[in-house]
Amino acid sequence: MAVPIAVLDCDLLLYGRGHRTLDRFKLEDVTDEYLVSTYGFPRQFICYLVDLLGATLSRPTQRSRAISPETQILAALGFYTSGSFQTRMGDAIGISQASMSRCVANVTEALVERASQFIHFPKDEATVQTLKDDFYGLAGMPGVLGVVDCTHVAIKAPNAEDLSYVNRKGLHSLNCLMVCDSRGVLLSAETHWPGSLPDCTVLEQAALTSQFETELHKDGWLLGDSSFLLRTWLMTPLHIPETPAEYRYNMAHSATHNVIERTFRTIRSRFRCLDGSKSTLQYSPEKSSHIILACCVLHNISLEHGLDVWSSPATGHMEQSEEEYEQMESVDSEACRVRQELLLTHFS
Repeated sequence: MAVPIAVLDCDLLLYGRGHRTLDRFKLEDVTDEYLVSTYGFPRQFICYLVDLLGATLSRPTQRSRAISPETQILAALGFYTSGSFQTRMGDAIGISQASMSRCVANVTEALVERASQFIHFPKDEATVQTLKDDFYGLAGMPGVLGVVDCTHVAIKAPNAEDLSYVNRKGLHSLNCLMVCDSRGVLLSAETHWPGSLPDCTVLEQAALTSQFETELHKDGWLLGDSSFLLRTWLMTPLHIPETPAEYRYNMAHSATHNVIERTFRTIRSRFRCLDGSKSTLQYSPEKSSHIILACCVLHNISLEHGLDVWSSPATGHMEQSEEEYEQMESVDSEACRVRQELLLTHFS
């Protein structure tokens, strides 16, 4: 579809100095199909983002030609969903690739500022109980407050001498620790960990651990795979199941934990800048971490707007955890007792 473009390179001469916003592109001029195919999201979703971020993106600028919040958001969505600053993308909304980059930075920071608004564990008892009930409905695993796992996102080498971001495959990456609910809504996302850190170390140092060990959460647990240590609030699979109850526990654990693997695939499919198929994120670790977190926020907002987490085809390259899944043996006797009681009460 041909989209009319009016880019005025001489607008400084025409309008003089001052904070003029250029209306390079109008949402009402194109179809929903075009918006979804080019920017990854329908008109209603984009309009919501304009309302949500508009005030932040309209902050005073010293530049003579301020870019409208609508255009900034379209530029950022184009990058997040395509993974590149394509000339075609910039041409469609009438801005240069340099402006595209500035728009991505502005929108990313605006989304990161609102991360806690959209990514958090439920607080009230009724919502927590609904969370557990939804998980129980998947495979009969009781008391689950979320499923946790790590995934790596490739980034450019920050420094030739800095090996902290080199993962077990010899690639530079960020190791991202995330928790989701039964629908794939993210409840926690820590996207800044260096790729050299094993999953168990990331969890040990994460804010998530402090949250679960110091706050309530005494009547439930997260589910994690064998790369994590068993804790009173984190149930892991049994290394060598022997009894029917242990087999049933492991099967229910695996079926429930699979939700976050599907969520990772969907996020990478929706936000191709993260999937590694085109290139690595060409930013510093800090900026790359913010881009990943911004995509996580958009993922949750999309679910709020009925864009089902499972509706996107899982075509993106999935770079799962770098762990080789060496069994982590717990030395926490209380955690072993909690898991054994779970086995006896619900799976025997």
